[in-house]
Amino acid sequence: MRVDIASAMRRAATFTRAYKIVEATRIIQDALAGRGAAAGRGVAPPNSASPEPTAPPTLRLVSPETDTAETSTAPGPLFDAQDAERTGVGRTETLRRPRRPLGEVLQALRGARLTSPAFSPFHGINAHVAEAPAAPPAPGGARFLTRSFVCAAGARNYKLYIPASAADQPRGLVVMLHGCKQDSDDFAAGTNMNAIAEAQGLMVAYPTQSNAANPSSCWNWFSPADQARDAGEPAIISGLTRDIMSEFGLGRRQVFVAGLSAGGAMAAVMAETYPDLYAAVGIHSGLAYRAANDMISAFAAMRGAGTARSAKPRAAALPEHRVRTIIFQGSADRTVHPSNAAGLVAAAAEQYGLGEARRESSRSIGGRICTRTVVASLDGSPLVEYWLVDGAGHAWSGGRPGGSFTDQQGPDASAEMVRFFLSQPEI
Repeated sequence: MRVDIASAMRRAATFTRAYKIVEATRIIQDALAGRGAAAGRGVAPPNSASPEPTAPPTLRLVSPETDTAETSTAPGPLFDAQDAERTGVGRTETLRRPRRPLGEVLQALRGARLTSPAFSPFHGINAHVAEAPAAPPAPGGARFLTRSFVCAAGARNYKLYIPASAADQPRGLVVMLHGCKQDSDDFAAGTNMNAIAEAQGLMVAYPTQSNAANPSSCWNWFSPADQARDAGEPAIISGLTRDIMSEFGLGRRQVFVAGLSAGGAMAAVMAETYPDLYAAVGIHSGLAYRAANDMISAFAAMRGAGTARSAKPRAAALPEHRVRTIIFQGSADRTVHPSNAAGLVAAAAEQYGLGEARRESSRSIGGRICTRTVVASLDGSPLVEYWLVDGAGHAWSGGRPGGSFTDQQGPDASAEMVRFFLSQPEI
């Protein structure tokens, strides 16, 4: 039976516009395999009379390699009006992308990238960045080195900032995990973490995700193979962390991990799988550990529509190592729903048996209203700090324009994370 590829693609696009992603994926798979809709996998067309969903779609039918997307004039999940004004990217430039020939689209789809775990739910979140920024300048005496790490689980390059203020014996280490379509230099420039670390005598490591592991350079936080200790990406990140600790004589109480978006979700993975390695974690616009276990559940979790995370019964005794957590989330984030931040707080409470939350009154910082909530352990030690930034989108709060996906307004997430990391109680 001959399959009309063009017709199948039009049908898949119809389902995509109706937010029926699973059905659209099946139509494309059948078409590429030479199966017609009658081959036991037929799907009825969406009912045009059905009410439109209240939330914007979080998935566009995009090929990771060709960057193909249908032109849209509606607000998408990646940018809001404030994002466009802030970044200087016009609405038309942000939402309209060139349509590639059908042959190119099919060639990419035949590589099975649409349904591969490597295809990330965060693909395209930095599409407004035309080119990667140069490495941020280092002050005299400081070093920003390019290194690589290899272990049984794989290899990654990383950048290491060694401060001039404590070149011989740094005070500690912050491991920074970038978001999708970013790299080490981009993330360092946007977060301004090197400057914050210089003032505090800290080193900063920026592992870089490889395009071979994920076409959009996203950490694979939603893949079961990358959610366990001593396996996959957690093994690589923990391995390079241990190497740096050994080289500079650092202990656990001096080591921290943080990230944005997919990097924030992977930072949550690291805190869960290596609580003996990191004293605290900073999660910006991320998701809780095991919030998803495949691409479909990842999209659902990002929408705030559900979670694949299974609750674990609390142990009779608290774990030996408790990882303190600071969370930043924009209330207007249209890529990762703000409910995921509440999920992160709930996950910490579930694991550590936290006491009552203390919400501080909202105040204006850097032009945005923000509310800070502190959750303490039963003995009164603050273990979780949650910043909700009003009106902020999917971007690093208080970031710098030199990097992608930054919001120059609001509290400085980098400075607040470092303050939180270093003001730790005895745990």
